Amino acid sequence: MPSGLAALLDDIATITKMAAASLDDVAAAAGKASTKAAGVVIDDTAVTPQYVTGFTPDRELPIIWRIAKGSLVNKLVFILPAALLLSAFLPWAITPILMVGGAYLCFEGAEKVWAEFHEEVTGEGESLAEEVAVLTAVDHEKQMVAGAVRTDFILSAEIMAIALKEVAGTYPSIWMQGGALIIVAIAITIAVYGFVGLIVKMDDIGLHMAKRQNGGAQALGRGLVLGMPKLLATLSIVGTAAMLWVGGQIIVHGFHIHPAEWFGLHEGALAWFTDAALCGAFGLMVGGIIVAIHHWWVARKG
Repeated sequence: MPSGLAALLDDIATITKMAAASLDDVAAAAGKASTKAAGVVIDDTAVTPQYVTGFTPDRELPIIWRIAKGSLVNKLVFILPAALLLSAFLPWAITPILMVGGAYLCFEGAEKVWAEFHEEVTGEGESLAEEVAVLTAVDHEKQMVAGAVRTDFILSAEIMAIALKEVAGTYPSIWMQGGALIIVAIAITIAVYGFVGLIVKMDDIGLHMAKRQNGGAQALGRGLVLGMPKLLATLSIVGTAAMLWVGGQIIVHGFHIHPAEWFGLHEGALAWFTDAALCGAFGLMVGGIIVAIHHWWVARKG
């Protein structure tokens, strides 16, 4: 009996060690995959704040929380099972699906560029009263959250596809791949929306610091308050550029084309910048075509 108990305990210890090793492998795979997806994560972070601007301070964090929950649902409920199934049975379909999503990102980015250009040229932008009416509409918050979650779906799909590609080559087990992707999904969502929450509340933090007795804290607080509008305006531009760049890159790379290589550039910062600029220009062109078709169709129906 004691020998049987000792054998059982030995088996349990062995299983525990194997499980721990597997968890270490999953964590390592998740870390490696997250690093590979860093570029799209940065884009996601730049895109999101524009969906929170215009709301009262008490609604900013609840809206970010709603978008973050939607992002987790996107990653864990829709994208993760679909990615694993496609990877197992229809791996060739992943790239075309991502390219369709890339075209949608190009459309969103180009639509923002067109709206800004149209307003500058024609002066037909919304009046202050119209802007207030839009911002205070009952369903405005719902519409903005829905738009943010839609955009997040495309970016999340790209993140998860990059992560899956990274772990699939090293870990053939679907359970190992699934575990790594779950860690990636949760970690990236927390990182992105935690940072976005910090950005949009920076002015409130600044106001709190400006009321303190310490002169240095007051100066820093005033700097944060004064700098926030410029930061949000910059992030709006960066977010739009990110949509065009990522969308264009998904399509271009889907055809196995790497524009930087046309100039003999394969690695380094210059290669990355060249690829990003050319993919962004292509994204603007594709998005512009879709925007033109969309407006023609709307006018035709109207």
